[in-house]
Amino acid sequence: MTFNELPLHEQVLEGTQAANFQSCMPVQEMVLPITLQGRDVMVQSKTGSGKTAVYIITFLEKFLRNRESGTSSSCLIIAPTRELAQQISDDAMLLCSKVKGFHIGVFYGGVGYEHQRKLLQMGCDIYVGTPGRILEFMGSHELDTRRIDTFVIDEADRLFDMGFYPDIKRMFRKLPDKTKRQTLLFSATLEMRVRNLAWEFMNDPEEIDLQPDQITVESITQELYHVAKSDKFYLFLQLLASIKPSFALIFTNSKHMAEELCARLRLNGYNASYLTGDLPQSQRQRALDNLKEGKTNFLVATDIAARGLQIDDLPLVVNYDIPEDYENYVHRIGRTARAGKSGKAITLADEEFVYGLEAIEKYIKMKIPVIWPDNLPQVVDQSIGKSWRLSADISAHSGRLERSGRAKSRKKSSKPANNGKPSSATKSSASVSDASQRNSSSQNSSTKPQKLKQKYSSDRTNTKSLGAMTEQERMAYYRKKYGFQPKSETAPKPKPSATNPTTPQSEPTPQAPAPVSTASSQSTATEQITEQKSKKKGFFRRLFGGKTVKK
Repeated sequence: MTFNELPLHEQVLEGTQAANFQSCMPVQEMVLPITLQGRDVMVQSKTGSGKTAVYIITFLEKFLRNRESGTSSSCLIIAPTRELAQQISDDAMLLCSKVKGFHIGVFYGGVGYEHQRKLLQMGCDIYVGTPGRILEFMGSHELDTRRIDTFVIDEADRLFDMGFYPDIKRMFRKLPDKTKRQTLLFSATLEMRVRNLAWEFMNDPEEIDLQPDQITVESITQELYHVAKSDKFYLFLQLLASIKPSFALIFTNSKHMAEELCARLRLNGYNASYLTGDLPQSQRQRALDNLKEGKTNFLVATDIAARGLQIDDLPLVVNYDIPEDYENYVHRIGRTARAGKSGKAITLADEEFVYGLEAIEKYIKMKIPVIWPDNLPQVVDQSIGKSWRLSADISAHSGRLERSGRAKSRKKSSKPANNGKPSSATKSSASVSDASQRNSSSQNSSTKPQKLKQKYSSDRTNTKSLGAMTEQERMAYYRKKYGFQPKSETAPKPKPSATNPTTPQSEPTPQAPAPVSTASSQSTATEQITEQKSKKKGFFRRLFGGKTVKK
């Protein structure tokens, strides 16, 4: 079937001709007659089957018909990765190139908000994005969902594996009712979660399975090499020297291996770059553009590049590491042999990742042909004994050192100087004084805690409780604590005797004790008690030397 046989608008047909679409692919032939009637579909299709053109042409046809009738419409497309979202936008711009006044916006994280907010204020006809950024704009009411009458979910199984299943349900609840919009869902597998979404949020969707028994594309030549891990890079160099591909996409399981493999390829004279998830979005996009434009011949990537990326006429895909997820094998090799073309996929099985091979062969329902590395050209590995650190990392590290050096120089130059430039004598004297100040301050800081420690330790050890002190000790303690100096104490004057009051008292001569009467003994005891009470009442008066303390 050709596109001319479908009931398409003239401008849509011009767009298919601009994209060099001549005959319909199987997914386009089966799905387009249903979606052009406005019905919902959920489609199981393998990667590289041409499903992007299905939902772009479907919405473009609806947009042009509605514009002629004076109504407006817009489309929201959700993709799992930034790279796939950008790829969908590029394909849509090509198919919509003949439609005047048509706007497409791409929205994803990792970049600033300013440009994307301008696109929202201007208004778009197709919104393509990842779930996180789209939900942000929905939550802030910057994305008007009232005009969205077409909702597309691409690579639904990948979205759910990445944990976006609750986010997709939130989007459905923010969109118009299912009777007022058309929903198109595409997935490699129609699992239970896909069917739950279809039952809850889609309007009686048509289920379409495209050759479910055939997982991989027949036009891909698959080869498997068993090799020791220590010899894997040398075998890889031999295969590159034998096949001599114009460009290739190489997959690893970790970002560290991707960086190492890229660096070793560069040391061996190959123009290579790498693509990992922790790179800034600008560098990720630049690496893809360089491969598509021919500026880079080899791109080493993790599984972030395994989904939805369309690289025209890619002749070779290499699984340098066997993927740990068996479904990723199908998505990796699906980067080649796209749009009905042929390609080759080579897998290197070492002792670390060979255990994932059985699950892959069970999933694709075939044994990957094993090739023995015979009659391969001899090569010399130029990376042996050399540093594998990437020059970009080295330049970035040197740039950080240079910036820190400039910051230090600015701090030094901001200090005041004598007549512009201080003399050497001033510098030396200043350095000596600074050193002496630092030494004295360090000594003071080190001795001060010791003195305080000694002071408090001596107070704890030498001080008795007030209850255990005598009266004289308590008076000495309070005088020392509050700083009062007592008056000079003189010996108390003796009381004048009854016999001779004028004569001073002399040394008493020992005499025999006289007999004491009962009345005199009672009076003596009373005088002693009165004297003790007066002593107790006058303790603080005696403590402060007879002074009266005013508060």
